[in-house]
Amino acid sequence: MRAHEAGTLHADLGHNSPPWLRAPRDPNDLVTSLWSTTAKKNGEGALEVGGVDLRELVAEHGSPAYVLDEDDFRSRARAFKLGFKDFDVYYAGKAFLCTTVVRWVMEEGLNLDICSGGELAVALRAGADPKRLGFHGNNKSEQELARALEAGVGRIIVDSEHEISRLIELAKERGLVAPVMVRVTAGVEAHTHAYIATAHEDQKFGFSITSGAAYEAVARINEAPELELLGLHSHIGSQIFDSSGFEVAAKRVIALHARVSDELGVDMPELDLGGGFGIAYTTQDDPSDPAQLATEMGKIVEHECRGHGVDVPKVSIEPGRAIVGPAMCTVYSVGTVKEVSLDADAYRTYVSVDGGMSDNIRTALYDADYSCTLANRYSEAEPTLARVVGKHCESGDIVVKDEFMPADVKPGDLVAVPGTGAYCRSMASNYNHVPRPPVIAVKDGQTRVVVRRETEDDMLALDMGAE
Repeated sequence: MRAHEAGTLHADLGHNSPPWLRAPRDPNDLVTSLWSTTAKKNGEGALEVGGVDLRELVAEHGSPAYVLDEDDFRSRARAFKLGFKDFDVYYAGKAFLCTTVVRWVMEEGLNLDICSGGELAVALRAGADPKRLGFHGNNKSEQELARALEAGVGRIIVDSEHEISRLIELAKERGLVAPVMVRVTAGVEAHTHAYIATAHEDQKFGFSITSGAAYEAVARINEAPELELLGLHSHIGSQIFDSSGFEVAAKRVIALHARVSDELGVDMPELDLGGGFGIAYTTQDDPSDPAQLATEMGKIVEHECRGHGVDVPKVSIEPGRAIVGPAMCTVYSVGTVKEVSLDADAYRTYVSVDGGMSDNIRTALYDADYSCTLANRYSEAEPTLARVVGKHCESGDIVVKDEFMPADVKPGDLVAVPGTGAYCRSMASNYNHVPRPPVIAVKDGQTRVVVRRETEDDMLALDMGAE
């Protein structure tokens, strides 16, 4: 992480391109592994997604805009459903959620993972079957828990002793039995950015297996008639490319599962190994196929259960980024272009676009890497090292740290960034009072606004001093 406590102006952003980035033979070419399956360049060099020319999309809907490829989203959801055919698959709504996506998820036969009252409201408004919802969160309020109980949410993943107490009282008041899973920390840290690694001990989520807190929570829930103990839940992090991290976590979680069976006489019917499956943001990333992951994870669970002499529970997973991440790109308009000298022999081209950290905070927050392409025309210019930056009053307002673009990129051009489906719109803000972009679904040459563009009037409506 290059962030500096005194602010991004002091951050070491580097002068050279990263070692994995190579100058392309033709900067117009798409690296297809980074884009949704329908993305292609047409004869004029313009980017098309879902059969829609992004020049036409911007002319109609403006920029910046998130472009969501419906066919790609559905195909990835289907790949997880089919690949993990012996598992329950919960789409992790925190990656990106709107009523349209909820309906797609339900239609493709997936369940839905939510983690706030707001996400629950979206799911219910979309008509989702509450039994197919899992409710996460380390600090659910009484109001959120009450609404989940009254709606009939299929499982509530408890995260603290306080939450267990709240849930017991709320269920008792309503004469209900709450179906619960126990979030545990297995002491396994995925090889990823520290801010999004969630299974090590020093963190806010779950009950520690190592300290015994997880076993005590399970025992307490088992004794409460207001609660139905479904099983254990573990999540080891994000942007994971193989099953090795899941293997270590599964060993510890299934050992606890077996201990509960032996000592409490309870055969918990479910086990959730969480999500975190990675995608390709740049050419340095090599994600695994869902079917391959399913085979590997299934063998791990079966082996551990056999070793402990317990039946294999129903296993579930929670992909979010791996479904929606590649299904969306963001299209921007270029406003200014600068060449900045790095030293006597090198320079960098700064390409400023009409969005930035308000629509994609991940580069600034996680030091995330992205790629991009010129989206409105073919260029015969040589490739040049570029940095795509936003319009915000921050030196760290960077969208793409390093990418080779045509040297003749200019104001008025369109630049598209792939892999922006996960967390970009979900974490978007109004920094500098910039309205958030729309989400435009594309399919078969047609566009559909699924989340409209925010307006200045929307923001002013919240400012009670503006009247």
